[in-house]
Amino acid sequence: MARKKKHAAHENHERWLVSYADFITLLFAFFVVMFASSQTDKAKAKQVSDSVKEAMEKGGVAAAVHEILGGTIDERGKGNAQMKGPGGSQTNATPQQQIIAELLPSLNYLTQALEQEIKDGKIEVHLEPRGLVVSLRQAAFFPSGEDALNPASFDSLEKIATTIRKLPNSVRLEGHTDAIPIHTARFRSNWELSAARSIAMLEMLSTRYQIPRQRMAIAGYADTVPKDSNDTEEGRAHNRRVDVVILNQQVAIKDLHSTEPVPAAPPSPPKKK
Repeated sequence: MARKKKHAAHENHERWLVSYADFITLLFAFFVVMFASSQTDKAKAKQVSDSVKEAMEKGGVAAAVHEILGGTIDERGKGNAQMKGPGGSQTNATPQQQIIAELLPSLNYLTQALEQEIKDGKIEVHLEPRGLVVSLRQAAFFPSGEDALNPASFDSLEKIATTIRKLPNSVRLEGHTDAIPIHTARFRSNWELSAARSIAMLEMLSTRYQIPRQRMAIAGYADTVPKDSNDTEEGRAHNRRVDVVILNQQVAIKDLHSTEPVPAAPPSPPKKK
């Protein structure tokens, strides 16, 4: 009986595709990281780097690419950055991303221009959901218990005004005090003092630095919005401030159409006879 001839097994010539696909994916991830690293925002580059490292440890190259392109940056350093579509427009941008894109250049400028004031503890600059906040410590800008601006602060105000003039955004000037009551011949309460300092800042920005009045609004909060404890002198010093808030466009539009009444300040205590 004739034996059947065994056919030689076909060699699998497609195995190289697996390695090639891995190589292309890795190359793509490399260029995405290089793109992120080329941006001027060092914090963003660090976040991307941390995101890639974490994703590589958990899920390899594909996970790293997903983490970079997936969405917004959260507290764990995972990325969600959106890619730009045709014409350079950004797609599916979150409100937080829009705020950052709108005001980040101004934040970078002020951080550099006010570097010495920030180091000396006279000014703080940071982004909030409502916009860019430049917090001016009372001790550097106003004498204690008064609303007249210190002439030594004019150079710092010039840098802030330069930023405001370059932007179309509305500006809110917010006065704050500590919790120690004031009762002088000029100011009967902390409400009056905080409001007066906001007005003084508006007058200065308008007359000396030519910021249009219609772009600005004032608010006096007395001691109702502390940023630190009022139990220590250091905390009270932090609370005595005027915040120059460059509002993002969304907040400005919302305020424009808001119909909610503004609460009035509580009545001043009667004078002692």
